[in-house]
Parts: sequence; structure tokens; C-alpha cells
Amino acid sequence: MKTCLECIPCFFKQALDASRIAGADALTQRSVLNEVARVIPEIQLDATPPEMARTIYRIVHEATGVDDPYAQIKEESNRFALNIYDQLVRKVKNSGDPLFTAVELDIAGNIIDYGAKNSLNIDEELDKILADEERVIQREGARFFHDGAFLSTLKQSKSILYLADNAGEIVFDRVLLEVIRKQFPQIRIWFAVKEKPAINDALMKDAVMCGLPEVAEVISSGSDAPGTLLQFCSESFRKIFQDADMVISKGQGNFETLSGVDRPIFFLLLAKCPVIADHIGCCVGDIILLSHQGIK
Repeated sequence: MKTCLECIPCFFKQALDASRIAGADALTQRSVLNEVARVIPEIQLDATPPEMARTIYRIVHEATGVDDPYAQIKEESNRFALNIYDQLVRKVKNSGDPLFTAVELDIAGNIIDYGAKNSLNIDEELDKILADEERVIQREGARFFHDGAFLSTLKQSKSILYLADNAGEIVFDRVLLEVIRKQFPQIRIWFAVKEKPAINDALMKDAVMCGLPEVAEVISSGSDAPGTLLQFCSESFRKIFQDADMVISKGQGNFETLSGVDRPIFFLLLAKCPVIADHIGCCVGDIILLSHQGIK
């Protein structure tokens, strides 16, 4: 997915938010914005937004000396999601369709995104997700919920690479992977996190805290980008990416970086951004399970 002009104001906001979260004073915040303004003209609009985001967080790190500004936020997100883990499991277990109830909840869990929401006040949204009377998505006839292709691919697969997104929501990923492992015990599952901090994206320590090693082989992508930029990933990760029978990609950043890749991928995300929604052809707030079959 290419960078749009509408992305540029968002780059400045990301830089300012990260600087403030890192504890920078006003002068340092201004110097960060000045440096972002300097590099903005160098942006190639055919590059993906996470490529610029990677540059932004390098600038913030160099200016503040803080390696992981979102560390505390990520831990809070993990604890919040772990506190509702039992509720998620019960909701899935008591549903008539555990697999796709888990899929719905997993996509809806993408709301735990400080980078997009700039807020941790997500109790109300998650209350709606968990309420019995609240249907997250009406699947029947949904243009952007390709459940048939998803189930068919699961049945034919011996291996899955699951690309994680944010800390906290990886608890929702865990619930889905537990269902997949139960229904399809023959499938080998890799769960990929970032090698180094990238906004609030999950790292190995987040995966361990949230119990992912109990349901998958947790690996690093080798990257520090808020998405999956294959050119910055490790050779070992790229091999798994190419060889896995099924790739499940979570979140907007992974969609932005992989929607032009020539291999089948299932994208699970909430459309939080007008640019993303326009690219997909959906509305902001839509829940997406998209079967991408590669470049035509």
C-alpha cells in the first residue's frame, strides 16, 4: 500500500505523541518535529507508511535516548487483556461457532492500539465486544469477511505463520490460536513478533507475558518496523513467510506493508483510518477478514 498525502499530517502526530510519551521537553519535541519536517520531502509516495514510521521512531530515539517509549503502555495493555482472557474464552466456548466467534473477537481486539486511538480508554469498546447481545459483525453476505476461504485454507494447511500486531491484543490472538489448535491439531503454528520496539507492536517479552508460547512457536521477524517490511526482516523469517501453507496477518501496519505482496495472505484488521478504508473499499470501523491471493 502506497503512502498518501493524507498520511503526512499523521506522521507529524506520531512523532509528537512518541516524543511526549518518551518524556521529552518542549525543545526536544520541537527538534523532533523539525527533523521530521526535514525528511518529509524525501518520502517516496510509492513507499508504505510504515517505512516512514520506522524513520520517525529512529528520530525520536536519537533525540530522547529512549529505546521503547511505549513500554509501560504495552505492559498495561497486556494486563488489561489478560484480565478479560477468561471472558473471551467463555464467550468462544459458549458460542455456536467457536472458530469464527474467536476470529470476530480477535479482529475486534485490534482496537487495543495506542498508535491509532491515542487512548487507553477502551473499556467501553471492549464491553460492546463482550456483550452477549452485541454482534461484532453480521457475516452473512459480508463483502469483507471471507470466512469460507479462511476455513477451507485451514483445512488444507499443515503450517500457519501468524503475524502479530499490538501488545495487549495478542491475548485475543491467543484465544483464536487455541481454537485453531484444538480443531486442527495437525497444524504447526508460528507466531511472529517484532525484534525491536516499534510503537506498541508486540515483542517477544509481550508474547511470553501473554502466554503465546503455550499455543505457538514464537519467533522474531527480525524487524523494527511497525508492519512487516520484508526487506528488513531476517532471512529465517522470510523463509517461513514463503514456505508456510497459510499466512494470517493482523492489523493495519501489516496490511499496509503486505497488501502488495505476491503470495496468499489472510488480513485480519479493524479499518481505523480513512486511507485504509478507502484502499480496501470499506468504511472506517469495519471489521475485515480479507483473503488476498497475491498480485494479479
